[in-house]
Amino acid sequence: MNRHRSRLPLQHPLLAVFFGAMQSVTTSMSDSSKGRYRTTAEYFLHYLNQHHPGVRTLEQLRRDPHILGWLTWLSSQKPPLVNSTRSLHVISLRRLMEELAWLHELPALVRLFHPDDVPHPDARFPRPLTPEQDRLIQQELLRRNDPASNALLLIRHTGMRIGECVDLSFDCLRLLAPGQWALHVPLGKLHTERLVPVDDSVCQLVHRLRFFRSLSAVSPDGLLLARRRNRSALLRELRTELTIVRTAAGITRPIVPHMFRHTFATEMLRSGVSFPALMKLLGHSSAKMTLLYAEFTQTDLQREFRTARSQPRHLLPPPKAVIGLQADLTSTLQAVQVTQHVLEMFRRTLPAASDSLPVLDRLANRLTKIAAELRKLGPR
Repeated sequence: MNRHRSRLPLQHPLLAVFFGAMQSVTTSMSDSSKGRYRTTAEYFLHYLNQHHPGVRTLEQLRRDPHILGWLTWLSSQKPPLVNSTRSLHVISLRRLMEELAWLHELPALVRLFHPDDVPHPDARFPRPLTPEQDRLIQQELLRRNDPASNALLLIRHTGMRIGECVDLSFDCLRLLAPGQWALHVPLGKLHTERLVPVDDSVCQLVHRLRFFRSLSAVSPDGLLLARRRNRSALLRELRTELTIVRTAAGITRPIVPHMFRHTFATEMLRSGVSFPALMKLLGHSSAKMTLLYAEFTQTDLQREFRTARSQPRHLLPPPKAVIGLQADLTSTLQAVQVTQHVLEMFRRTLPAASDSLPVLDRLANRLTKIAAELRKLGPR
């Protein structure tokens, strides 16, 4: 069944029952949330109409085949629904069933869904620009030097969301101390505001945008970017500008403004900015959100791994060499510990790209296991 069937007139004996539950659940919700519940109810009833036309009452609903069949139906849509959308539909229908169970005194409806019915969220990965793409895009933006291109450069060098950029006030620059400037980012996606430290180049971008704003025919409204029509039109204008710039730069990969935010976050991490500081710069309320932007390339991983391996593996002082070996457990253990220490010192003398390192690592692991087994032989 095509998902667009939900736009056709729907006739089902349970329609009024489901919509009654929907009105009860969504009383204090936004219009978009109400629309989602309505769409979910229509999807489910259309599914019943086509695949289980004999179901006419709530008492007839069963987990198998009605709910499980609907979950399978959601997964088989063409084009496919992303996991986040399917999750919203599952959660919405589950909530409607809970409300129907309460309204009609049918506790069995609550047990139609299981916790693992909700799809796992799609794996989200950061999408920063490559260094070459970043260079070409910035070069083209600087060449164009118009209000839209300067606004995009501002997003690139502050990590702002595009929605935050279009809401910047004309006096968004704040002088915190002599020579220390910050950009006041207004209430954004998470309904928080913040001050983002900026350097001279970003200050110049803001001054250029102020200059362009002073030339605009749009009446002053206290905002840094002029809105010829409305906020949505300005957002479209910036996205269109970036598409034009990408094409002019010879880049075939689709690029959206939010990728500037990913690029900024990755750049800050590679420059040594701490994780808590990056959270503040991006305006995130949880570390989980910031992790989405922390892209480590294979080069970064190799560098950090080698740095960690260059540190002492053992915090204990080097073991004393055994001069007079005796045939006992203590001497045997000391001999192994001395061998571990000498092997580690030898490993550190080798270059990072040495082919011998993997072999030495395996030997070190074996010696560690031997020492652990020897300790087990001692008195308990």
